Amino acid sequence: MADGLPPLREVIAKHEIAPRRSLGQNFLLDLNLTGRIARAAGDLADVTVVEIGPGPGGLTRALLSEGAGKVIAVERDRRCIAALEEIAAHWHDRLTIVHDDALGVDLATLADGPLKVVANLPYNIATALLVRWLAPERWPPTWLSLTLMFQREVAERIVAAPGSGSYGRLGVLAGWRSEARILFDVDPRAFVPPPKITSSIVQLTPRTDAAKASPRMLERVTAAAFGQRRKMLRQSLRSLGVDTAVLLDAAGLEGTRRAEEIDVTGFIALAGAFSELTNQPATLLGEDAPGAV
Repeated sequence: MADGLPPLREVIAKHEIAPRRSLGQNFLLDLNLTGRIARAAGDLADVTVVEIGPGPGGLTRALLSEGAGKVIAVERDRRCIAALEEIAAHWHDRLTIVHDDALGVDLATLADGPLKVVANLPYNIATALLVRWLAPERWPPTWLSLTLMFQREVAERIVAAPGSGSYGRLGVLAGWRSEARILFDVDPRAFVPPPKITSSIVQLTPRTDAAKASPRMLERVTAAAFGQRRKMLRQSLRSLGVDTAVLLDAAGLEGTRRAEEIDVTGFIALAGAFSELTNQPATLLGEDAPGAV
């Protein structure tokens, strides 16, 4: 490899890092592809790059080779730490390893300045991580962009528009707070072991003009609406425990419409109306907001 480190297959064999399904691991070994992902994230010289689930370090090495000034790799699997330490030693002070579960790590604590997240996310926590990064009470977030790998089906849900079969809670959340697009697909043969599905690289950039709303309220109304997506809103929203006619009137929505027909603006209005009816804060934005990151 151009960086002078041994081939990834040798690293995996040396450290006996067999991918574990329980950890959602599919190691990315195609060096051309890891380089393409790193370049897709744009200029990395003056930001901190956070990588989740680096495994033996294929994408980590590409990020450093493509000019990342500082990479913070968050890895839960202790078996991978030694392999990552070899990369850190080679690149001196440009790689920091955090041995932790990414679900318990707050991005805001990892870097003082701007950051980008670039990762081949473990499939079993990918959606949970994305929701967490999109749903802090305070906005805009600490990250400048997210360049992430998902199963193709999940990627389609992230970028889905109203009226499509993939449109749902994830599409509403992503559409509310980000510009999301699928950059390219990844063939299963690029991984060890090869997954049975196609993967896609998705890039999200935060909307600085995202409408103010409570992520918690938005989650509740989208869960109710899409939980019974075949039913009209006047029926599906009954699980919220309020007068649905009053709720829909306050939001300016017709009760005969279905969840997949409502755009992001409509769901934001619905979340605001629900907050008003239940006497809960519609938004908790600002420096002193509880749980702000």
